[in-house]
Amino acid sequence: MNLKNQRRLAADILGVGVSKVQIPQENSDLVSEALTREDVRILIHKGLIKKKIENAPSKSRIRVRLLQKRKGRHKGYGKRKGTHKAREPKKRLWISKIRAIRDEIRKLKSEGKILASGYRKIYRQAKGNLFHSRRHLREQIERMKT
Repeated sequence: MNLKNQRRLAADILGVGVSKVQIPQENSDLVSEALTREDVRILIHKGLIKKKIENAPSKSRIRVRLLQKRKGRHKGYGKRKGTHKAREPKKRLWISKIRAIRDEIRKLKSEGKILASGYRKIYRQAKGNLFHSRRHLREQIERMKT
């Protein structure tokens, strides 16, 4: 029984190569009667013609490597491809910095360490990139008071 044509049609319908089409021996007589594309499509729907499952490579080694990377391993200079700005964009650094500083300003205002009038001025200075960090902000406020 030659199932070459049916196998070719099935491969085209399933979107795989001819070698990935699986036709069980017990169904070969039914499959040989299928002449048109529609007949083959019906047989696929019934489950008489199947697609072989892909044998993908194991991800266990990748998972182990990711676990190690989370701990900080395998991140030295030899493993880095992009520039430091490509690995952590400037905008992302700015966002994390300004959020921390603005949070600190709000906290200082609620504690009463800065007045409402001074709050707006310090907020604008933060936007102008005057402060490097939370600590630098606190130091500057202490300097302003003296």
